[in-house]
Amino acid sequence: MTRLFQNFDAYPAYRERLHRLAGTSDWKAVHDCFHHDRFVAVHMLKPTLDRAPDAAFAIGCDLPSQRDWARAHGLKASASSDDILRAQIEAHRTEIFYNHDPIRFGSDFVAGLPGCVRLSLAWRAAPSPGADFGGYDRVLCNFPTILQSYRERGWKPAWFAPAHDPVMDDYSGRDARDVDLLFIGTYSRHHRRRAELIEQVAGLGERFNVSLHFQLSKITKLADGALGLVGPLRKYRRPSLVRRLSSPPLFGRDLYEAMSRARIVVNAAVDMAEIDRGNMRCWEALGCGVLMLSDNGNYPEGMTDGETIVTYENVDDLVDKAAALLHDEPRRRGIAEAGNRMVRTRYSKERQWQDFLKLL
Repeated sequence: MTRLFQNFDAYPAYRERLHRLAGTSDWKAVHDCFHHDRFVAVHMLKPTLDRAPDAAFAIGCDLPSQRDWARAHGLKASASSDDILRAQIEAHRTEIFYNHDPIRFGSDFVAGLPGCVRLSLAWRAAPSPGADFGGYDRVLCNFPTILQSYRERGWKPAWFAPAHDPVMDDYSGRDARDVDLLFIGTYSRHHRRRAELIEQVAGLGERFNVSLHFQLSKITKLADGALGLVGPLRKYRRPSLVRRLSSPPLFGRDLYEAMSRARIVVNAAVDMAEIDRGNMRCWEALGCGVLMLSDNGNYPEGMTDGETIVTYENVDDLVDKAAALLHDEPRRRGIAEAGNRMVRTRYSKERQWQDFLKLL
């Protein structure tokens, strides 16, 4: 068994949830809670997910739990995030370092890794102007156009995919689905195409049970308040219907639970994705047994329009297909079940781990 260490990133909003669930900053309790809540389970490799003896992980961006680990292991109070993560890697005697936060821990960090590390790999599935991942032995993601941009910068990219979280099986078989259309994601002034789509989905709330859960940008939060009634922020204010249907973001098992109650999950790539598709929502939706209605493009193997997912060309097409699917229960259920079977087999944790070993 290769000694594996994964370092994960987490949104500030999720870190707040994590500490609220854990009820403490004790690093062991935070790690246990993080593992149980499944926030990034699609990215956790099988040894990490199984809590194998030779596998370890950290949330390097979470200063409270990282500093608690540092105090428990005799590091100085002034130790930086880089110092703490390197000390964790050294204490674990890591051979393979797999980092999901290379913006924060880039090539400079890798250059100072302890000698026990034989290979370093990074996951980054977004354009990263100004970033330096050249110190990593491999840079992974499942978007071919982004991998090509890495290749053009002289880095060593490789295609790699998320995988099905087996815990999703506890949610996928539920028949009582009382939410017709569900959207979970970010709402930002930078993602105009997604914002326009969300406005149309909200309009379907007059006919169907629509549930929208947003992680809002700071500008959007300000614009939705009194400051957005007049002045320059007004153009960023969300339509009243969207604001009325809006609920807080969902993460981890709460996200799984919401998907288990939905008939259709609406997915939309953000503007940076170009024609490639395959964000985390694809694995989460299919894994939780809900039909995914998503924008057309180049999807990973097995995600096929009309068979395991349904795609739309534009906003009008989305509205028409959503209504048709909600009125055709056998077809909706058949595609959802086919998508779930596909993701459980083609993107199993066992296959993901074997694909990872091949990269080494």
